[in-house]
Amino acid sequence: MNTPSGGLKLSSILFGLMALGQLWRLVAQPEVLMSGVPVPVWPSALAFILLLVLSIWLWRLSKRAT
Repeated sequence: MNTPSGGLKLSSILFGLMALGQLWRLVAQPEVLMSGVPVPVWPSALAFILLLVLSIWLWRLSKRAT
């Protein structure tokens, strides 16, 4: 796991898990309060897209690094 491809794969998996967490928030729509003010759901959609793109990008980079 001390190879560049291993680190890229691990990072890709972590970004993928974070993307799944954001997707869960989009689907479940739990009430999230910040200082008593509800946080809208739309930032989770942006975060999901960004994290998914990062995950796919790093996974592809890990395939080239081998």
